[in-house]
Amino acid sequence: MDQIVADRNTGATAIERRAKLFRGFADPSRLAILDALCEAPLAVHEIVTRTELSQPNVSNHLRCLLDCGLVASDRDGRFIRYRITSARITDLLNDVDALLDLVAEGVAACDNYREA
Repeated sequence: MDQIVADRNTGATAIERRAKLFRGFADPSRLAILDALCEAPLAVHEIVTRTELSQPNVSNHLRCLLDCGLVASDRDGRFIRYRITSARITDLLNDVDALLDLVAEGVAACDNYREA
């Protein structure tokens, strides 16, 4: 009985961790930043140019992505360059695009996740 309870707790923890990770990906601005960083490490001003987001918006979302461990930063002279921490993040985003090729119509029709 104790093992079943432990397994349930472990499962709930894994599910909660997944949900928290996907909340990190759930914001369009963060996805735009990650998409830009899939190509190469970039400084904030380069991210602003590629995403057309405001500098404060980019900085705010980079802080979130840094805190979540999805992005890391490296000093490059007077600039700080941001990069994706793992190629698996890029792979995940590519897998999402492939999945959307299959289910995009259903996702678009879903009333639960409409943009505000």
